[in-house]
Amino acid sequence: MNNAAKPRRIRFGISKKMLLSVVLLTVLICMVSTFSGYYQYSNTIRKLYNDNGYVIANIILDHIDHDKIGLYAQTWTEDEDYAEMADYLRSVEKASGAAYIYIVTVNEDQTVRYIYDSSGVAIGGTDPVSAFFDEVWAAYTKGERTDNYMVRHSKKYGFLTSSMVPVIDSQNNIVALLFVDVWMELIMTTLRGYIIRMILISLGTLAVFCVAYWFFMRRNFIGPLMRIRKNVTEFAQNETETTTSLEGIRTKDEIQDLARSIHTMEDDIVKYIANIRTITAEKERIGAELNVATQIQADMLPRIFPPFPDRHEFDLYATMDPAKEVGGDFYDFFLVDDDHVALVMADVSGKGVPAALFMVIAKTLIKNRAQMGDSPAEILKNVNEQLCEGNEAELFVTVWLAVIEISTGRGLAANAGHEHPVLRRAGGRYELVEYRHSPAVATMEGIRFREHSIELHPGDSLFVYTDGVPEASNAANELFGSERMLAALNRNPNANPSELLRTVRRDIDAFVGEAPQFDDITMLNIQYAGPEEKRHE
Repeated sequence: MNNAAKPRRIRFGISKKMLLSVVLLTVLICMVSTFSGYYQYSNTIRKLYNDNGYVIANIILDHIDHDKIGLYAQTWTEDEDYAEMADYLRSVEKASGAAYIYIVTVNEDQTVRYIYDSSGVAIGGTDPVSAFFDEVWAAYTKGERTDNYMVRHSKKYGFLTSSMVPVIDSQNNIVALLFVDVWMELIMTTLRGYIIRMILISLGTLAVFCVAYWFFMRRNFIGPLMRIRKNVTEFAQNETETTTSLEGIRTKDEIQDLARSIHTMEDDIVKYIANIRTITAEKERIGAELNVATQIQADMLPRIFPPFPDRHEFDLYATMDPAKEVGGDFYDFFLVDDDHVALVMADVSGKGVPAALFMVIAKTLIKNRAQMGDSPAEILKNVNEQLCEGNEAELFVTVWLAVIEISTGRGLAANAGHEHPVLRRAGGRYELVEYRHSPAVATMEGIRFREHSIELHPGDSLFVYTDGVPEASNAANELFGSERMLAALNRNPNANPSELLRTVRRDIDAFVGEAPQFDDITMLNIQYAGPEEKRHE
């Protein structure tokens, strides 16, 4: 569907919503007050007019002969006294403004028979009573005054409210009922005038209140909120500095507190962004330096393979994958002389830059002492004494060190707290060579390191590594372990050194999966072929 065809929704801001709510509230209050006043006032007016009819009726009762009324009710005849009474009732009706004045008797068939009626009904005439017969009958038989205003609307007589009182003779008998009707049109006209006045007064008062309230809300609520919104929008577009537009808000309530909080928050954000930029620049600088350090460390390790192209007595390959930019593991191999090769596999405690610096020192010291012709035990003893001096960081290094005579395959090896090497005899399988370790280098002064003999025959292979290989863990915190390592080595035991190390690394990566690498992974493999005459044998 084309977005242009969608109807645009009208967005009401807080100003429009507030104005609409004030107008609706004003109309609602006006309606409630008007109808409430109408209900209360109409009842009051009806009662007032009804009570006025009773006043007129009681006045009439005091001036007419009740016994004569009883006589007229029985004989239904007119005489001189009846004419005088009729003249009196007409004069009262005219003077009081009543609609009708009449005297009746009540029949059980819900009709009334007129003794006198100002509307001109002949004496003895009847009319039905339907709406208020119970009240009329109670007044006629028991003399009870009804609480009902007896409002009625008929085509014949119009809109009226009736007041009725019993006519009691000298024998205390109720002989008739006297009715005084008042026009309800007068009441309705009064009510309509009241409603109009109430509406005008309410609308005028509420209009004044609405305008005053709107300006008050505009000054103390809507205006500050608009300034806060504008400030936040401007700050979002320019995060490097705060504005002073919120300082002018002085409402002395929660809005002023909100403005101060936003201003404080903006100051904190500006400072935070400045700090982030400084930290980012520092991290970029450190990252660049670490990249250089990584390259320097990698350059310190021999990486050209085959390392000795003119020597066919052996073949070797080594790798080091740091867990961080720089690592604490290192390997080394070098010719001590024309007939001796030194192999080094080491792991410095800790990670990162401190371990890398310690690794540089340890590697340099080991190589220097080895090239002086010392045995592995003597090399480690001398290096241990030098590393213990000023070792405030309390770092140490595990080392596997061997010096092998190339022509015979015999040599000496020393293990200072390092992993057991793995040896494969010609045509056989890779197996761990386990023996008792010496303590790690730089743990304490005066350590004497053990060394043992090692002998390689043509076709033999030696695999050395750091603890990052067997201790590689997956997402379930399971270790790769020595058994999986041996299985990887024996998957293709005749592979050349580079292919062998790639096989082990593939198995480690498959086992670890997406889990992060926590330790350096360093491996070295040497395959001994022996001198040419031994290879022929």
